[in-house]
Order: sequence, then structure tokens, then C-alpha cells
Amino acid sequence: MHWQPSPEKGDRLPPLPISGDRPIMRISRDKCMSHFHDDWRCSVVAPVAVGAGGLLLYWLLRRKKVCAIEMGDGWWGPGLRNLHEREDISIRPFQIETSEEEIQDLYHRLDNARYTPPLEDAKFHYGFNSIYLRKVVSYWRNEFDWTKMVKILNQFPHFKTTIEGIEIHFIHVKPTDLRPDQKVIPLMMVHGWPGSVYEFYKIIPMLTDPSNYSLEQDTVFEVICPSIPGYGFSEASHKQGFNVIAAARIFHKLMQRLGFQTYYLQGGDWGSYIVSLMSQMKPESVKGLHLNFILISKGGLKMLLSLMLGAYLPWLVGFTCEDARRVFPYFENIYGILRESGYLHIQATKPDTAGCGLNDSPVGLAAYILEKFSTWTDPKFRDLENGGLERKYSLDDLLTNVMIYWVSKNIVSSMRFYKENFTRDFHRYPDPRIGIHVPTGMAMFVNELTHTPRVWAKQLYKNIVTYSYMSRGGHFAAFEEPELLCKDIQQFVKKVEKL
Repeated sequence: MHWQPSPEKGDRLPPLPISGDRPIMRISRDKCMSHFHDDWRCSVVAPVAVGAGGLLLYWLLRRKKVCAIEMGDGWWGPGLRNLHEREDISIRPFQIETSEEEIQDLYHRLDNARYTPPLEDAKFHYGFNSIYLRKVVSYWRNEFDWTKMVKILNQFPHFKTTIEGIEIHFIHVKPTDLRPDQKVIPLMMVHGWPGSVYEFYKIIPMLTDPSNYSLEQDTVFEVICPSIPGYGFSEASHKQGFNVIAAARIFHKLMQRLGFQTYYLQGGDWGSYIVSLMSQMKPESVKGLHLNFILISKGGLKMLLSLMLGAYLPWLVGFTCEDARRVFPYFENIYGILRESGYLHIQATKPDTAGCGLNDSPVGLAAYILEKFSTWTDPKFRDLENGGLERKYSLDDLLTNVMIYWVSKNIVSSMRFYKENFTRDFHRYPDPRIGIHVPTGMAMFVNELTHTPRVWAKQLYKNIVTYSYMSRGGHFAAFEEPELLCKDIQQFVKKVEKL
């Protein structure tokens, strides 16, 4: 992937013209030295000036040309790409299915699970408490109805299409019963890890049919929710190197295949990286970008000064009082991030080692995934014996998300996504030299893993239209607080449409 144009090899400045012969003249020593200095200035200063001017011109031209990430192309299917065979661009209806054999295999594995007793009074400080895990597994085995949940999953139209050699799964929901004054806005929403398209099942009806909710009704959305390749029901890459750039390119191709020339984007977690890259890749196609997770990888002196002064003089460094409350005490927050990011180091280095075990054990898979829905929803849930999981979600919803990973056997490929992205070049995604110039909205949920003040976000996102402090909610915004997120998306889009 070329991030900026490189100078042509072999470019050289043209040689300076050489003057012709001069007539012999008798001159004094002083005049001779004067001519010597003049010639020296011409032979040294002039080339330096021309060279500096040339470099400045090249720098200006280069900056002018670097305005978007090159979209490029890729092939992630098995084997070599057949250049003579055209890719199947058809959009094919898809239904999630299950079988008695699949369910009985799950029951057999649940019945034969082994547990390790927790330490006394450990709660969720050591991870998923196995006493509560037994209760979750008992519900999963005896009360959870996967056949019923499959019907709920199929209530929205599912499709698949082949892009760059792999099958891409997506949900595509169109609004119905429109009034003449209602404008339909195409919106792609992208999930993250350890989520799935099921995170959006509560917010989709609010966006496509707001008349059934106490929400803004002037604008309705046509919602497209793809599964990231290697997640859910999208095929995993067969090749190394599938990263956020490849995912962004594939999702642009998906929108083009669906006939959309311009559209809005929304994302959290990995979804925020993917849609941000989409905004750099084809900014002319992105009418607006809405995020509920922002992480700035390069801060520099401005961020350092903010951390030094922000706790005492927030206004001096562009912080609001709410920014200061969420950022400080900084080192305590950093410790919280480190405590919650052990999984990241494993998945960014040896994903297959842990992933193979999770792919074989539904109980291990549930513990690994559901622990994130506890502490990433609210860090205080670590102090509870049951991790607070049922305070924000139902076990049916949580286990449905786990089942999507289980039946698709995609936990390993979803974990590999970290290794493919956490490379030496990760700080360039999205490219800070280019910036993101499409209208951007940000919903900052109070229990998110990390808070990014607006003044920091502006280093990358150059056109922030709305920036909202959410008084409740954590990392899984669409899953946990769908109405709050829906209202913020509506307000953002309404504002952009008036620009």
C-alpha cells in the first residue's frame, strides 16, 4: 500500500550553464580576489538556492498530492488468483441455520466441562468467576433456546457476496412505510471484537423505523451491517496480512456493489478504525463519519502539555471540566487500560495458540468473551461476584453473541485480526499526515476504556461537527445503550445534512 508518492528515481537538478572564454585582462590582486569571491558565490550559492527551491517545490507538490489513501486491490481467497476469471458480483440471500447435531454436540461439551474454583472473594478481579460461570453454563444448557434465537437473527435480511476472493456477510435493512417528507439515508455500521452484527439488533429498528420510538422522525436510515472478514458469517482470509486497510477497501466495494455513491459510516472498536480508514480512502463517498470509540496513536508535544497542565488548568490546554474528570488521574487510568488489555498482547502475537483452545471449548469461549462484556461495560463490575453482566444485558443476548462465534468457528480468525494490524506501521492507521476531513461526529461514553478529548481528536479528525459526552454506557454502545447512540447519530446526520 502506497501512503505517499515517492520521487522519481534518477531525478537530478540540471547542471549550471558554463560561461564562455573571457578576454585576458590585466587586473589588480584586489580585483582578482573580488572576481574570485563572485565566482565562488555563483558556483556554490546558486546551486544551493536552486536545490533548496527544487526541494521546496517538490515538498509542496507532494503534500498537495497526498490527500487520500490509495484504495488498491487484494486477494484473500485460497490459492492463486485467476486473472482470467471474473469475480462473482451477485448479491445472494443468506439464512442462518442450525441442526440437531450441532446442538447435541454443544450439549455434550457443556456437560463435560471442567471448572477451577476461584480464590476466596476474588469476584471478577482475576477474570471470569467460575462460580458464576457454572450458572451461565447451566442456563446455556437447560434454558437457552438456540433455535429460537436463530429465528430472531433471521428477522433481518441477510446476504452474502464475494469480494477479493472471500464471502462477505452483511445485513441490509430498508425502511418501510415512509412519509413523503422523510429522507432515507444510507448508513453502514461496523462492529468490533468480541462483538458481531448482533450488537446492532436493537438499534436497527430505531434507525429504520423511528415512528415506533420517541425519536427524531424526519430522517430514517437504510442500514448495512457487514461482518468483518474472519468474524461471524464472513469468510476468513486464507492469506496473511488481512488488516484494517483491506477491510476498509472491501466495505467500500460492498457499498459500491449495492449501488451507493455516497453514504454515512458508524463504528466502535475495530469498526472505528475501519470506517475512519474508509473516510481517508474515498472521502468523496463518505458524507459523514460517526464514532463511539476514538484512539489517537500519536500525540506529540501538545498531548504531553495537556497531561502536565490539564488536571490544574484544563481551559489552558483546551480541556473541558468533563475532559479533565475523565482523563485524570491519568496514571490510574493507564493502569486500568493495562489491566484490561492483556488479551491484546496474546492476540497480537500468538492468536492461534489461545484461539485453538477456545474453538474447542464452548465454556472457555464464553468465559473469554463474556468477561469483556462485564468490565468493558463498567470497570466497577469487577467488584461483583457475577461481573454485573445481567445488569445491562440478558443472558439470551450475551449467549447469542457467543453462539455466533461458536457455530461459525471464527474465534481464531477474529483474534488473528490483532496480529495482522499491530505491526510497526500501526501508528499510520489512519494516516495522521493526511488527516480525516469528512464531517465527523463523536459520542464519548463515560465508561469507555479510554477518553479522547476533542482537542486531541482534532489532531486527526479535522472537521468535528458534533462531540457528545454520554452520561452512561461503555464500550458496547449499540448493544448497551441503543437509544442514546441512535439519538446522537440522528442529531449528527441532521446537522451535516444542513451544511
